[in-house]
Amino acid sequence: MKPTQPPRLPPNSSIIGLIRHGDYQQHVGAPSAFQPHPLTELGQQQSQQLADSIEAFVTKWQVRLNPKWHTSVLLRAWQTATICANQLTDHGTSTLIETAQLGERCVGNLANLTTAEIEAAIASDPRYSAPPKGWKSDSDYCLPYPGAESLMMAGQRVANYINEQAMEAPANGLTLFFGHGAAFRHAAYLTGALERHQIAKLSMYHASVVFFAVLPGGQWQHIDGEWKIRLVSESFTD
Repeated sequence: MKPTQPPRLPPNSSIIGLIRHGDYQQHVGAPSAFQPHPLTELGQQQSQQLADSIEAFVTKWQVRLNPKWHTSVLLRAWQTATICANQLTDHGTSTLIETAQLGERCVGNLANLTTAEIEAAIASDPRYSAPPKGWKSDSDYCLPYPGAESLMMAGQRVANYINEQAMEAPANGLTLFFGHGAAFRHAAYLTGALERHQIAKLSMYHASVVFFAVLPGGQWQHIDGEWKIRLVSESFTD
């Protein structure tokens, strides 16, 4: 029997894995995703199991694991990366690079307020009109406060950072990025891996990886890993 040949990667591409953090102690109702809370016990278990998916991809595609891993500065993303790295020591020591560039959409000085509190703040400010219905999931809406971003702005920030790192990554290597679901999905749209209508229909599983080839022009091509089908009741809150 002939040995199984690995699937072919697009020529001259870099390989990236995008990983949403594990389940965490989320303050319900706060859409900013800048919460400082740690992983739950379930999230820790998910982060341990994540290593199996990465190991399977490395074996299947016959690529090397880049020892430089990139993570959002938020605790839940850093914990997910740290726990996973401890399960993959056979590939050598991993160096975690923390960066704010992988953070979720920022709502500026309204961070960690609940949706109701944010809307009340806007209502009490005579300078601003009420936000549109469904503003949390509106890809283009930006709250009118210092430091706030739209989801598209956050996606562009994330895409720019990942593409910069992909250009510098070793050949035939897999580079991992630990961050947040909505920003990753908008980055995937902005780099051509998703269509606009898919942003609202898809999500990411906790501590699960979606793999892409980054082509020389900066476009992303989905090559492995599964998106989560979004429930109607889910918003873009990370």
